[in-house]
Amino acid sequence: MMRVLVIGGGGRIGSAAAWDLAGSDEVDEVGLAGPRVGRLERAAAKIGGDKLRLHPCDVAGGDLREVRRLMDGYDVGVIALPDRRTSYRALEAAIDACFDAVDVLEEYHRRPDPYETEGLPVPADITPDEYGESLHRRAEENGVALLDGMGFAPGLSNATIGRGIDLLDSAERATARVGGVPSKEAAANHPLGYTVTWSFGHVLREYMVRPRVLRGGRIVDAEPLSDRERFVFEPLGEEFEAASTPGMPSLLYTRPGLAEFTEKTVRWPGHWEGIDLLRGCGLLDLEPMEVAGCSIRPRDLFISVVEPRLRPLPGETDLCIMANSVQGLKGGEAARVDHHLLAGPDEVAGISAMARVTGSSAAVAARLLGRGEVRGRGIVAPEDGIRGAAYDRYLRDLEARGIAITETVRAGV
Repeated sequence: MMRVLVIGGGGRIGSAAAWDLAGSDEVDEVGLAGPRVGRLERAAAKIGGDKLRLHPCDVAGGDLREVRRLMDGYDVGVIALPDRRTSYRALEAAIDACFDAVDVLEEYHRRPDPYETEGLPVPADITPDEYGESLHRRAEENGVALLDGMGFAPGLSNATIGRGIDLLDSAERATARVGGVPSKEAAANHPLGYTVTWSFGHVLREYMVRPRVLRGGRIVDAEPLSDRERFVFEPLGEEFEAASTPGMPSLLYTRPGLAEFTEKTVRWPGHWEGIDLLRGCGLLDLEPMEVAGCSIRPRDLFISVVEPRLRPLPGETDLCIMANSVQGLKGGEAARVDHHLLAGPDEVAGISAMARVTGSSAAVAARLLGRGEVRGRGIVAPEDGIRGAAYDRYLRDLEARGIAITETVRAGV
């Protein structure tokens, strides 16, 4: 039996992971840790059952010794925190506590993104990359496995790209197209054709920073939201638009044999034009400005005004969409591997598609980690840790939860 601690267990993604874990026969205790007792209690009431333990604990501003003591009482963890500062603090605590954990943040902690750091606590005398490497080395020395960016994208999407590369004799180009979107009916009811299913502030950060991509085998910083494309998502027969974002950065470093790699976020048509207008007007900027005698960051004002209008209305649902492709050679011929996912919410449990796919991906991976089925120590990317037999088990467990991936291998394309 297994005891799993969910740090950020009162949030959308953390509580969804805890819900999945609490329903597993091999988990006998699920700890919910977070700074707000009320949120933990509401999450526990929604999840139900007698496996839950609540731990009021502030990773952001509290004493990390308390967090480490809490980790000592569990076998494995899920870190589901909404920003980079708290995520790195939790990883620091896990390394010191010799505590294996899954983290769901859109980051490769071994190579921290230099843009919009969100209070990332890099020591003054080293670079962000040196800090990431120091975390990796410390984790290796302590025998700790930190399965990094293990949600939907990054996470599930990385694992399928890695699988596509493994199926070919040589892979040249990979493109990940992933996103959470409202249903078509719900999209018509909200600005930007979008509804909020996780941290909106972090979504806007990804719209504004320069994503790292592979071009000609070199890592380069692309323009935000560049390399756009329209495509028909075959499982729905609907047209979507995708633009480059920094959501799956580990593949830039773990699969250097690729000549081209881009991760793109999927949205309904028209969304990116709306974001272009907002960016051009300066409404997504972070530089404070004076408004009626007050210093205000435009993005903070925008979030406070717009986010309430993006919250799902009663009865509205969302979808998780993935259309990943890897191209290269197999048997001396051009070949392509495609992976598709279409997943909706759990309406009975009241869990959105984004929370369900991300939370269950993290929960399944945490159980794999707890059983010792994940390869490697240190900061482990999804495409390295969820591979081979672990990948097969991971997909079977997700499929049992109604999260099914279709895989197609085609020659001559």
